[in-house]
Amino acid sequence: MTAPLSASPDPSDDLPVVRLMPKANAKAIRHGFPWVYANELVTDRRTRKLDAGTIARLEDTARQPLGLVALNPASKIIARVLDRDPGARIDQDWFEGHISRAHGLRTQVYDTPFYRLIHAEADGLPGVVIDRFGDACVVQPNAAWADALIDPLCAALQVVTGVPNILKNATGRARSLEGLDDQNRILAGSAPDGPVQVPMNGAIYLADLTGGQKTGLFFDQRPNHEFASRFARKSRVLDIFSHVGGFSLAALAAGAEHALAVDGSAPALALAAGGATAMGMADRFETRQGDAFDVLAALQTEGAQFDLVICDPPAFAPSRNAADAGLRAYERVARLAAPLVAENGTLALCSCSHAVDLTQFRGACVRGIGRAGRRATLLHTGFAGPDHPQLPQLAESGYLKSLFFRL
Repeated sequence: MTAPLSASPDPSDDLPVVRLMPKANAKAIRHGFPWVYANELVTDRRTRKLDAGTIARLEDTARQPLGLVALNPASKIIARVLDRDPGARIDQDWFEGHISRAHGLRTQVYDTPFYRLIHAEADGLPGVVIDRFGDACVVQPNAAWADALIDPLCAALQVVTGVPNILKNATGRARSLEGLDDQNRILAGSAPDGPVQVPMNGAIYLADLTGGQKTGLFFDQRPNHEFASRFARKSRVLDIFSHVGGFSLAALAAGAEHALAVDGSAPALALAAGGATAMGMADRFETRQGDAFDVLAALQTEGAQFDLVICDPPAFAPSRNAADAGLRAYERVARLAAPLVAENGTLALCSCSHAVDLTQFRGACVRGIGRAGRRATLLHTGFAGPDHPQLPQLAESGYLKSLFFRL
């Protein structure tokens, strides 16, 4: 696993050299922007023939070095900046340095071995996501360079964390955009025998590391689960797009009277119910499988009322082209959810769409609440936790937004 790879040459070796076009913003790269788009790079026949994941030296139009990049001629993001030092060596030691810095931050913030360990560009590993679940890590190498260098990455991960079990999750839209396969596999050790129990905010979640959505659990909402649970004591809670019960189980742990989790996935709801059972609160927990919009409409017809309603949908706007449709969907969620909130109750609306910014999302939510005939005050705006740091130069790294309204 630790053997040197041909994709990791000595600094003295002749790496391919690629150059920015005159219209490209070299200053942005120097100031930390991590991507070069296909229309910003000189792509001659030689460049187009390079394998996806090739490490190259990037120069500006004056042939001044900008650092090392990973290339993928088939991707819209044709180059990802790996290191500002053009003489760096991308090997196991390099990975150990990056993972060690990320690990130090997480262990400083959390006293639990359950967190996002690597958050892609913000931790200096473009396109790489690693979530830790105790003695197991799930790696998502969502860029071609990381897929090509998965062995030294995996070896470095074990050295830094001591985690014996490492799984590769190859699902998701990002890998398809890079032209990568969707084959999951075990990189080291073994897969857990069944769902992993994850204690968080007083609740117990069950994460399926081999067959669940993404890595098995969404750690990014941890602080928003905690904030929502402040309104949960002796309350009736509705958790729409619940996945494995993120908000509803935290609400039960905080003393909710009853929680209803709604999701389209039967396996996710089964894990949510399993978490409630593990907490000894199955008698106060209920699930309902179905399309979220249909269930919201049905609950309104039934005259249902809840003290706390949370809607945490998947990304309705995964790209800029989908932004307008996504905003309409967020407005619709707010319009359908608002009537279900009891007087002086709380409505939490979330978005994980990087293509929709906070101002746009807040506007869509306010329009939807208004169309439902409700008056709202905004109590709190929440974001992802510190295990999901943001790269200031990359707006996409701050994708999560959670708005808490009193109606």
